[in-house]
Amino acid sequence: MTQLASERERVWEEDDPIGMNATLGDPWVLGISAGFIVAFIGLSVYDVDLLSALVSGGFTWTAKYLGSFFQLILLLTFIIAIGVAATPAASAKMGHLDEPEMSTFKWVSIIMCTLLAGGGVFFAAGEPVYHFIAQSPPAFSAELGTAEAVRGALAQSFTHWGFLAWAVLGSLTSIVLSHAHYTHGQPLQPRTLLYPIFGDRVMRGAFGGVVDALCVIAVVAGTVGPIGFLATQVAYGGNVLFGVPDSYGTQLAVLCVLGVIYVSSALTGIHRGIQFLSRMNVYLALGIAAFIFVFGPTVFLMNAYLQGFGEYLTSFVTMATMTSQTAPDWWMKWWTVFFFAWFLGYGPLMALFVARISRGRTIREMIIAVAVAAPIAATIWFTLLGGAGIHYQMAGVIDLKEALTNFGFDIATLTVAQALPLGGLMAVLILILTTIFVATTGDSMSYTVSMVASGHDKPATSVRAFWGISMAVMAAILLYMGEGQVSALQQFIVITAIPVSLVILPSLWLGPRSAYALAREQGIVT
Repeated sequence: MTQLASERERVWEEDDPIGMNATLGDPWVLGISAGFIVAFIGLSVYDVDLLSALVSGGFTWTAKYLGSFFQLILLLTFIIAIGVAATPAASAKMGHLDEPEMSTFKWVSIIMCTLLAGGGVFFAAGEPVYHFIAQSPPAFSAELGTAEAVRGALAQSFTHWGFLAWAVLGSLTSIVLSHAHYTHGQPLQPRTLLYPIFGDRVMRGAFGGVVDALCVIAVVAGTVGPIGFLATQVAYGGNVLFGVPDSYGTQLAVLCVLGVIYVSSALTGIHRGIQFLSRMNVYLALGIAAFIFVFGPTVFLMNAYLQGFGEYLTSFVTMATMTSQTAPDWWMKWWTVFFFAWFLGYGPLMALFVARISRGRTIREMIIAVAVAAPIAATIWFTLLGGAGIHYQMAGVIDLKEALTNFGFDIATLTVAQALPLGGLMAVLILILTTIFVATTGDSMSYTVSMVASGHDKPATSVRAFWGISMAVMAAILLYMGEGQVSALQQFIVITAIPVSLVILPSLWLGPRSAYALAREQGIVT
């Protein structure tokens, strides 16, 4: 298998020795996605209120009529992926390599940092506390602010950031893409997920270009948002901790530093910059987690995790299938549907990235890492930050009710950090961690969008730089016009989840079929 893969890479290099094809890319992908960026910014400049009204209306309509469809896709993806992992076919190796390209620790580090990203740090402190003091999740009836409300608050957060969210980011779709690309030579592009249905029609011309562009737009919307919110969070933190002006100038400086970090990382590639940044991030996260566990409210955190995770498992189906028929429309729109649509929007490109870094891994290893181990690690992280926040809220050390009622999650993160032992130092370290988390998303998505534009798993450095810089510039422009424009872009990803969900849908049956095809090719099953 190694020889076959090496030969294919040699042919690619001979066909495109200087990366010209990768530099030019697909004109449909570039034209539509770049056109979206220009149009969104242009409409923001022309009429901010009109843009906000259009996005808000589309967001509300999508959440109301398609939210249950999104939830069903995530639920079925997780169930089917676990089923595939339990079959003999899951012993097949991905990417036609006999041995993995990188160590397990490095591989898991990249997965954790790319998929958890800045959102996991941004919401980890605030979301559990929000469910604890501001609004009880619809599946639970415990009185707000009481000990009985702890388990439901954590369980609801685990639902949003747990098994379902991770499974759609790289399990069945990664199997389909890996088999199509490394066995049949199809490009590493979202359109490949539709090849078994539409054949060559989707691989050439406008049809495939539109499919890829829509998936790129979803990722750009989902990535620019965290980049912009990071700038506001760091600027706010700098003002509170060091008296630095909380101004656009400070936000712009943060964006420049962040852009330099993640563009440089993307330019050096998966095996150097991206891997190094992810590994350093995991070391820092582990250090912060260990400190919170040892020097924070240790007993409370252990009890809270056992209660919260136990409730998550026992109420898993109830929370995963909660709809606006049994929960308030606004709650479903701003919580479950928003998060699930966000993850759906990332799905195809994250799957490309997972397929690219998982060569030499068995299908079972990939599914367990992405859909089981990583979500469990995420629940622990949410318990450490969010659980600590709940503890300090109950003890009267902090009061986040007003801030979280107004969705001030940047305030929640910094407030919880300052309440910890060595609060000032912990606040700085968590801001650094959030910055690196967002950088790991920026570098991996710059790399992956470049793969989509070029159809090659080793895109030219000029393409990586273009997309990385474009996202930072877009965030800077939108922040200049006001934080509300970044929020509008975040809401827009719910709308983009409509076409992206249709791209992912076939993987529900193509994923198992591709797994068995790989297993037959490798003589594992007959």
